[in-house]
Amino acid sequence: MDRPLSSPLPPGKRSPGAEFSELTLGLLMLAPTALVLLLVVGYPLVSSFWLSLFRVNLANPEQGQPFVGLGNYLHALAQPDFWYSIQRTVYFTIGSVGLELVLGLLFAVLLNERFRGNLGARVAMIFPWALLTVSNGVLWAWMLNPTYGVINTLLLRLGVLGAPKAWLSDTFWTMNVIILADVWKTVPNMTLLLLAGLQPIPHELYEAAEVDGASRWQKFQQVTVPLLRPVILVAVALRTIGAFRVFDIIYVLTGNGGPANSTKVISFYNYDQAFHYLYFGYGAAISWLITACMLLLIIIYLRLLRPDIES
Repeated sequence: MDRPLSSPLPPGKRSPGAEFSELTLGLLMLAPTALVLLLVVGYPLVSSFWLSLFRVNLANPEQGQPFVGLGNYLHALAQPDFWYSIQRTVYFTIGSVGLELVLGLLFAVLLNERFRGNLGARVAMIFPWALLTVSNGVLWAWMLNPTYGVINTLLLRLGVLGAPKAWLSDTFWTMNVIILADVWKTVPNMTLLLLAGLQPIPHELYEAAEVDGASRWQKFQQVTVPLLRPVILVAVALRTIGAFRVFDIIYVLTGNGGPANSTKVISFYNYDQAFHYLYFGYGAAISWLITACMLLLIIIYLRLLRPDIES
C-alpha cells in the first residue's frame, strides 16, 4: 500500500511556509501605507531638522547657507521675544484646555443622562465643532465688533457696559476673548470624547453608591472621575497639542498677533521668522523647539492626571 508523500499536520497547526506567506502578504499590504507615511511624515521631519542646523536667510542669499549646528537653537533660547511668545502660548493653552475640560465634563455628564431631546442636544453640540476655524474666527470678529457687534449690544442693554468696548484692541481682553472663541469651537470635541468614556461605566455602580448613601457629587467624585481618568488623560493630551500650536484663530481675529504682541504665540513668532523675515533655518529650529515644548506639557499632564502609584 502506497504511503502518503507527507503526513497531515495536527489540527490547529500550520506549516512554516503558510505562516511565512501570510507574513509576507501582510507586509506587502502595509508597504504602501508605510511608504506614504515615510514620504509625508518622515522625510519632512528629517529635512526640517537638517535645515535647522544651517543659517538660511532667503532675504540675503549672497550670505550662503553656513552650517551652524545648534546655533539656531541657542539663538532662539537667548531671545526675549521667543520666551514671551512661549509665555503667551502657555497662557492660551492652560486657559483653553482648562475651560474645555470643565465644560466638556459638565456637558458629557448631562448628555449621559436620559431625558427627552437627548439626541437633539447631542447633534446640536456638534455644530460648533463642524464649523471651519476661519469661519469661526470671522463669526467672532463680527460679534466682537465695537460698532455693531452683538456682544457689545447685549452688554449695553443689560447695563454691564456704559460704552462700546473694542475687545480686540485691548491687550488684556484680546487673548481672553480668543480663548473663549477657541473654547466655543473645541469644547464639543472634548465633550464627545468624555461622553464616549462615560458610556461603558456600569449603571450598577451608581446604584450601589446611592444605596450606600452617596450624594450626586460623591458619586461623581468617587465613581465617575476615577473610571474616566484614562479618557480625561487622552482628551487633555490631544487638546494640549492642538492648543499649543494654535495659529489660525489668532490670525483671523488679530492679523498680526496684536495688539502690542499680546497674542503673539509661539506659532505666530515662528511664522514671522520663517515667512516674514525669511529665516528658514531659524524657523525650522523653532519648530523643533515647539515640538519639545509640547512633549514637556504632555509629560506634565501625565504626571498630574495619572493615578497614584505605589511608592
